[in-house]
Amino acid sequence: MIFSLVAFGALSLISPLLTRLLGRRVFLVLALLPAAVFVLLLTWMPAVLAGTPVVESVPWIPALDVSLTFHLDALALLLALIVTGVGALVLAYCTWYFSDDEPALGRFAALLLAFAGVMLGLVTSDDVYVMFTFWEATSVLSYLLIGHYTGKKESRGAALQALTVTTFGGLAMLVGLVLLSVAGGTTSIAELVANPVTGAAGEWGIALVLVGAISKSALVPFHFWLPAAMAAPTPVSAYLHAAAMVKAGVFLVARLAPGYADLAVWHPIVIALGALTMLAGGWRALRQVDLKLLLAHGTVSQLGFLVLVTGFGTRDAALAGVALLLAHALFKAALFLVVGIVDHAAGTRDWRKLSGLGRRMPVVATIGFLAAGSMAGVPPLLGFAAKEGVFASLYEVAYPAEPTALQAWAGLALVAAFVGSVLTVAYSVRFVWGAFFRKRGVADTPLHRESPWIVAAPALLAAASVVAAFAAPAIEPLLAAYADTVAGPHDLHLLLWHGFEPALWLSLAVYALGALLVWGRARVARLQAAMPHMIDSGRGYLHVVSAVDRFAAKVTNAIQHQGLPGYLGIILLVFIGGLGLSAILNTTWPTDIRLWDYASQPFLAIVMAAAAIAAASVKQRMTAVLLVSVTGYGLVVLFGMSGAPDLALTQALVETIVLVVFVLVLRRLPKKIAAKHPPVHKTVRVIIGVASGAVMAVIGFIALGARIEPSISEGLPALALEAHGKNIVNVMLVDVRAWDTLGEISVLVAVATGVASLLFVSGRTGGAPRLEATVDRRDRLRPVPEKASSIRAARPSLAEVEDETDAAGEAAETRQTWLLAGRTLSPTRRSILIEVLVRLLFHPAIIVSVYLLFVGHNAPGGGFAGGLLAGLALVARYLAGGRYELGEAAPVDAGHLLGAGLLLAAGTATSSLVFGLTVFESSWFEADVPLLGTLSIGTSTLFDIGVYLVVVGLVLDILRSLGAEVDRQEEELADEEVTA
Repeated sequence: MIFSLVAFGALSLISPLLTRLLGRRVFLVLALLPAAVFVLLLTWMPAVLAGTPVVESVPWIPALDVSLTFHLDALALLLALIVTGVGALVLAYCTWYFSDDEPALGRFAALLLAFAGVMLGLVTSDDVYVMFTFWEATSVLSYLLIGHYTGKKESRGAALQALTVTTFGGLAMLVGLVLLSVAGGTTSIAELVANPVTGAAGEWGIALVLVGAISKSALVPFHFWLPAAMAAPTPVSAYLHAAAMVKAGVFLVARLAPGYADLAVWHPIVIALGALTMLAGGWRALRQVDLKLLLAHGTVSQLGFLVLVTGFGTRDAALAGVALLLAHALFKAALFLVVGIVDHAAGTRDWRKLSGLGRRMPVVATIGFLAAGSMAGVPPLLGFAAKEGVFASLYEVAYPAEPTALQAWAGLALVAAFVGSVLTVAYSVRFVWGAFFRKRGVADTPLHRESPWIVAAPALLAAASVVAAFAAPAIEPLLAAYADTVAGPHDLHLLLWHGFEPALWLSLAVYALGALLVWGRARVARLQAAMPHMIDSGRGYLHVVSAVDRFAAKVTNAIQHQGLPGYLGIILLVFIGGLGLSAILNTTWPTDIRLWDYASQPFLAIVMAAAAIAAASVKQRMTAVLLVSVTGYGLVVLFGMSGAPDLALTQALVETIVLVVFVLVLRRLPKKIAAKHPPVHKTVRVIIGVASGAVMAVIGFIALGARIEPSISEGLPALALEAHGKNIVNVMLVDVRAWDTLGEISVLVAVATGVASLLFVSGRTGGAPRLEATVDRRDRLRPVPEKASSIRAARPSLAEVEDETDAAGEAAETRQTWLLAGRTLSPTRRSILIEVLVRLLFHPAIIVSVYLLFVGHNAPGGGFAGGLLAGLALVARYLAGGRYELGEAAPVDAGHLLGAGLLLAAGTATSSLVFGLTVFESSWFEADVPLLGTLSIGTSTLFDIGVYLVVVGLVLDILRSLGAEVDRQEEELADEEVTA
């Protein structure tokens, strides 16, 4: 199983590249993977039926008893077969559904395949937290798939709605899983079901887990998100919202039913909400004129039916429930794919505009008839056998020889199943009639020619509904293997003919009443129109979201109405109040006071304090920035003198980079601080600032004296040596606390994206401009005239500008250039000394940065410090030669560096699994190399290389946006000024 999941992930990653090469034919290639896994699962079926589940486990977080455990029993195998089988057919269907010019086709292919892999992991996971991880991943991927058409507001809104609802349910479910796992003493789902948790923890835990299940499976009151999700492409609807994702809630109910169906909280949620959902969905399906929406509301109804039956809590109901689950996956996926064909051919899904399609599309019509017949429970189809089983299993409990505790619930479930089935027959007929029959007064709908291969997937699904019905005795062992884990009589068998039993008479009554609803459809429509609006969860969701938006706007206006100073003031006041109160209430104060460790500390503190006070007082922005840097470099000295060379080196490099960034930003700001709007409330600001500093000093004073246990630092040298390193700081960053570092570099990537998005208007792909980007080499090397005309008091004439340009050009042609793009600068902005220094120091700086990268595990350095030094080398190239020099120095896309670095760092988390280790547990390769001695390279080294690439990419992205892009914008403004 683990290998299959890795294969899904790997193929998803390269899907965009394959799409560029193969176009829409890539879906045929991608479909081979789920098809292969489907065959593999079939080979495991004999062992599963023999009572030997396939189990694979890899430790993940031993301290929390969390492992990557996958347990393939009968229920998991059934769902896995649905996920992979239907997934392969839907992927193949996409080949003819989409055109080659479909936007973001590669992304769609990757997401759809990734969803199949994630869903496979969900249904086979045995650890509650691993299962929850896959559970939330399905929500994220469904959000991206529903919102595939990013240019449509409807798609974006539907995607966000689905994500919000399912994530809310997932968070509630997480709390329930924590309660169950803590109370049960295990994170294994199989053990929690075999030894169910009872008492308050069990009741509350199961109730919260069921909230997650009903939100994912779109039961009332969360049913509204599923019809809205029909804004997604039809393959998404067929797979996620018919066969896969919405089945996750049903699967979870079926998984927990053997152990928890006897809890008091179980039946009120499962049966009551299931019954209400079945009736509400069926009733609304009768009102729809859009074929896709009709199927969507029908899916809501069927999901309620599935939860009601699979969660009923008896063996026979469980058997009928999983049979209905299989039947639903087959017929509903086929129906959605049929709607996609009709929509493509006719250009509409509104059945009021469709007429005469049945005669001109006989194959599609036949598929639709078969799938709709199975949905309505018409013999001889699998839907009929499953529905008969449901009626029989509920009837035997509702009318027992002796009263039972489940009798009342069985009566309610039977009534809901009967009425819901009547509605199902009615909207099934409505679908078939609306899609394929000729309407009076409506001309035959013109059709576009479709590839004959597009019908292959729905045809196989419809055929499976027929074959499975006749092969029910052969399928029953797999379904019964799960059903036998639920208590209750073993009287039910899946057959097309049970004889003249109550279930048959109920089915005949369903057909009769369904036909009556179809015959009186006009009266039913008038009745529905006349009925008052009931509680609408969809409108309730919109009201809640709108209320949250309004509240957020009011809070934002109240807190931030004074701009950045007011916003910071609020933050600092909360800080002062919270920590200040804690300091006042503190009763343990340090008794041993040491003012300094060495004589230079007070002097450094005075210098840093004076610089900070001066920075808050000066009027010039550049002066303020330089004074702030004094405090930063003061920390460098303090770190260095305190025996922390790693921290000192990193702080020095960070402070230098920050100073450069400040200088780049200041080019677009006035020279003086608050030149137009002088600061107000100066006294209040001073008080807040002094109070913040005082509180921070007091808290630091208390914290330094609050230690009552030995420091963990005593054990760090041993940990560092165990990780093949002598530099404790670097080992901590890339090995012991690699998760923290991964989160930090992820933040760096987000920062780079945010900074660039503020500057780039049309797009930020590609690198800085290179010399080859210009048309003519002579024009390229002609220096640019000074671009300060836009801010001069007297605007020069065009003749003056031309004279300046010619003079600058002659000077540039006679001056030797030490940098590739040196001659693109005006002579007045060039410095031969700086060019020489940069030319001589750039390559040594890059070599030293690589040296710092590889020695960081045993000496001061590491990926972060090395990346910063390489970034400073790029800064020097840019400052000396301008934006074209930056393009020549680093002719790469900064986004590629950021992505490659993050991928490499995160990839080491899974690479450990290849060596049988836990996530982020380092593995090492050592060898004796002639001349070089013993070399030791581990996964933490690869992680550090990823950090190096992220830092270099961050600096390059900032230079490209705050530097090169600002230069380009200023040149455009200057050109406009000269032209004017």
